[in-house]
Amino acid sequence: MPSLFTGLSILFYSLFIIFYDLTLRAIVSLLTSFFISLLIGPWIISLFYKLKIGQVVRYDGPKSHIIKSGTPTMGGIIIITSSTISVLMWSYTYNYYIWCVLFVFFSYALLGFMDDNLKIVYNNANGLTVSNKYLFQSIIALLVSLIIFYICKDTTAGTIIFVPFFNNFIKCIFLYFLISYLAIVSTSNAINITDGLDGLAIILIIGVAAYFAFIAFATGNMHLSEYLGIPYIHLSGELVVVCTAIVGSCLGFLWFNTYPAQVFMGDIGSLGLGGALGTIAVLLRQEFMLIIIGGIFFIETLSVIMQILSFKLRGKRILRMAPIHHHYELKGYPEPRIIVRFWIISIILVIIGLLILKI
Repeated sequence: MPSLFTGLSILFYSLFIIFYDLTLRAIVSLLTSFFISLLIGPWIISLFYKLKIGQVVRYDGPKSHIIKSGTPTMGGIIIITSSTISVLMWSYTYNYYIWCVLFVFFSYALLGFMDDNLKIVYNNANGLTVSNKYLFQSIIALLVSLIIFYICKDTTAGTIIFVPFFNNFIKCIFLYFLISYLAIVSTSNAINITDGLDGLAIILIIGVAAYFAFIAFATGNMHLSEYLGIPYIHLSGELVVVCTAIVGSCLGFLWFNTYPAQVFMGDIGSLGLGGALGTIAVLLRQEFMLIIIGGIFFIETLSVIMQILSFKLRGKRILRMAPIHHHYELKGYPEPRIIVRFWIISIILVIIGLLILKI
């Protein structure tokens, strides 16, 4: 009898450690979301084929993309479902940081769903008007920035702005709201712009989420944050579980999204993930670092802005087509080569981001 009691005690203690230890929960969160993605992916793809929820290709896009017309879109549902289930299973849901991220994740995903649905219903690649999309994104971003300000204003880190290279902290309410707003809205739109080739955006998202997982672990640890010269943020450690859930679900989605893609994530995935990563950057005070580690997103967005400005001011285009990945397509580069090279650059940028922590 004592041996049975001892065995049960050891089993209970082992299970308790799994639920308590952040590192273990983070790893299990990644694996959970990954396997859920693999499990539900084929079923959702099959369902979308039956419902004829297919990609509407831009008429003015690269001609090589015509064959992608009809490929199931809105596959971001796979990512949202698997990562949310994993987060709710393995995180401490009393943590308000978790709910801030999930709020933006779902709000932006809903906006993306509306956009995707309009494209499918009207067989038009435009979807929501730019002004309407931007208006709803702005309202959500300002609302969550206000919520974060309210719940963090009395904490040690508060709403400071962390400036890399200088290891400096700036406390300014106006700057906080401006930078938070820009981080959430611009990241969402940047990922949406980048998501134009099979598997391109998803690896970049994995890299950024993995970086934030490390930062969340560091900012939640007083000694490690002091060593790295970044702010200590109480309770931010739970965001590790969120980040690894995103990594796992994206890896599972990549199984079906790699070239040639069986499914596209659509705006429901790109807007939702972009909003979530932007919110995590705000919570971890890593808004400026997002520009570096997400450099490809920045370059893709900048290429569109410069193309528009050049055409309006000079009547000439600086690229054959924007965003820049289409420019390389029209120059004759094979799609897989463009994708893999962008992946390589993104990995290097994440490594540089880690290096900057100690400069």
